[in-house]
Amino acid sequence: MAHALRILETALLCGQQALSLRDMATLFQDTLGEEEIRGLLAELEAEWEAKGIELVQVATGWRFQSRPDMREYLDRLHPEKPPRYTRATLETLAIIAYRQPVTRGDMEDIRGVTINSLLLKQLEDRGWVEVIGHREAPGRPALFATTKQFLDDLGLASLGDLPPLEAMGHSNVEMLADAVASASANAEILLAAPHAAAGEDLPGTSELALSAPDESPAQDRADPTSPV
Repeated sequence: MAHALRILETALLCGQQALSLRDMATLFQDTLGEEEIRGLLAELEAEWEAKGIELVQVATGWRFQSRPDMREYLDRLHPEKPPRYTRATLETLAIIAYRQPVTRGDMEDIRGVTINSLLLKQLEDRGWVEVIGHREAPGRPALFATTKQFLDDLGLASLGDLPPLEAMGHSNVEMLADAVASASANAEILLAAPHAAAGEDLPGTSELALSAPDESPAQDRADPTSPV
């Protein structure tokens, strides 16, 4: 098994993406079963426990990544500021993550403002949200949900790994947004600061920066939505 462990470790360290159990089985031409592979993963996890890199499971499989306490040192090699996301983006993403599947109307009801369609498109282009169907209601509004890419980028194996809402200090949209910000604290991405006022866009450029007009208070819509 020592040779198999070496093969698996190399594949995980050199892989560009997380490896699924199916990928790992392919490494060994299906000569190792799922339980044997899981055993190897447990050995690797233990071997790297005292090092600055850890083996973690995310939505699409397993990968090596730097430990959170190493981040401040690694950041010294790349002093440029990472992208920041507006509060509007953070709140919308949080609503989708915690209340999915939701329509645009649901999100607007919760936030109390009309959501710019460009914001949703940019979240889709980033690979964090997708349309998974349509609600059986007038106009058949699209239902949005988060993707496995969203979980991978936040270093989560499932939505159940998001911080529980009851653990947050306050309620409503701010609580949702702060929970997503908490989950992303150790991820490669950087979301807007959780103490920003609800609905307030933070200054600075971002790959998700809105170029469309400011959001306005939500108006009555033709596609009614159910309470979330």
